[in-house]
Amino acid sequence: MSGDLSPTNQCAPAPRAFAGDALVITCEHGGNRIPPPYRDLFAPHRALLDSHRGFDAGALIMARALAEQFGVPLLSATFSRLLVDLNRSVWHRQLHFEPVVELPDTRRQQILKRYYHPYRSQVERLVTEAIAASGRVIHLSCHSFTPELDGHRRTADIGLLYDPARPGEKALCARWKRMFALHAPELAVRRNYPYAGRNDGLTTWLRKRYSTEAYVGIELELNQKHVMRTTQQWATLREAVIESLHAAMTVCDDPAAKPKPVRGPNRTAPPESSYALPEPTRRTTGVRT
Repeated sequence: MSGDLSPTNQCAPAPRAFAGDALVITCEHGGNRIPPPYRDLFAPHRALLDSHRGFDAGALIMARALAEQFGVPLLSATFSRLLVDLNRSVWHRQLHFEPVVELPDTRRQQILKRYYHPYRSQVERLVTEAIAASGRVIHLSCHSFTPELDGHRRTADIGLLYDPARPGEKALCARWKRMFALHAPELAVRRNYPYAGRNDGLTTWLRKRYSTEAYVGIELELNQKHVMRTTQQWATLREAVIESLHAAMTVCDDPAAKPKPVRGPNRTAPPESSYALPEPTRRTTGVRT
């Protein structure tokens, strides 16, 4: 799945090509750590923390690979979504796991103040800066999903979640799906599966803050069965995601083309921006299932 086009073979960008846009990567469910003040609360739930309910296995690895390949910013969190789900609005009933819900309101507000609001503010800052630099930003929020839920097997390897009412998101996901078919035809890629892209989440929250012309928010969902397979199979999937996205962002209509990697406006990307927990001795970062 490798190979670059020479300059003479590259397709000319169509109007409003994605290749000129900024790119920002985030990962809200990157780990299952619990900060020290709340570990006793989660002590009876170790198995749950290690499951798909505790974090999105493989999502942070995928996010780091994308950020490194494209040379763009990555903001990630590795505390468990069971403490507070960064991909949920504050009013959502799944914002916290049940033992957290039962805490006094003052303690829950402390969790929001320490972990939730700072993360969202940092994402908003990155998006705003990217729009200021390039006019439009593509925000990829990396997630993964369990292969089976409530006895039902999921029928996709990759899901691309977006809002169909936003032309930029619809166009990019259509192209990305087509490029998957060219670069990795063995993968089953579905749009707005296993969830609807307009459901409550970080990208939905950001759509309310930025215009359709300025913000393109996509949630990338990987089937966790690939993460549990051999190292080579997992690496092959990541390569397919990266190469198909390269191709989709060039807006090139030659199906035989394998475009060069494209990068966001930050040609020299800053180091990964992991969200720091506010404890003096620990730096960590970070229910859909």
